[in-house]
Amino acid sequence: MSRDGGSGAAGVDPEQLWLRPTEPRRGRRPSFSREEIIVAAVTLADGEGLEAVTMRRVAAQVGAGAMSLYSYAPDKETLLELMVDHVSGELTVTEPPSDDWRADLKTIAHLQRAHMLRHPWLPAALSTRRVPGPNTLAFLEHALSVLRPTGLDGAAKLEAFAQLTAFVAGHVTHEIAQAAASQSPRRAAAEARYLAAVAADGCHPELAEVLSAPGRALTPEATFARFLNRLIDGLDTD
Repeated sequence: MSRDGGSGAAGVDPEQLWLRPTEPRRGRRPSFSREEIIVAAVTLADGEGLEAVTMRRVAAQVGAGAMSLYSYAPDKETLLELMVDHVSGELTVTEPPSDDWRADLKTIAHLQRAHMLRHPWLPAALSTRRVPGPNTLAFLEHALSVLRPTGLDGAAKLEAFAQLTAFVAGHVTHEIAQAAASQSPRRAAAEARYLAAVAADGCHPELAEVLSAPGRALTPEATFARFLNRLIDGLDTD
């Protein structure tokens, strides 16, 4: 197993990660805490992406040698688990669920979108299985309380929340890519000309009709809200 790689086929042990004390198990007490390591890793990921998060880079951020980090996070996969749960602490909800579970679920999705836009590395980090830590579990608990009136069974509630999170992560990934592409006016103009030519070739009548229809609001917020409404309003509660 590489020190900067994953945890192997067995993955991260949730009991060791979340139920044991946060102090290192061996050696003399270091001059930094697990919290400082996580904050340094999140700062790197926010600024430079997940690729920048290596044990060596994180160690340099806290002014330590890379080997001294391993009693807190033995590999990068464990560090990612800690990072995801750390930033999940930002997803605080103080109001109890209302009488409108669909509206509450949409509020959850908007919170998740804003959260992932603050931390653009999160969608990629969430694409592999994660073991929910205390902050993640607190947010999940709120989501499950929102879903209580739906009539869904326990497994379906978990599936609904997973589906919602996957939707938000996928949308944010697309949104970030679109924002990067829009920074090139020449490319945007070329794409518009290309679609106009395709619509006019007579071979794509359905596309031509769609492109000639009145436009909708194309702000990122409006687009996200439309997609979200279709997802949640069609949620089966049987």
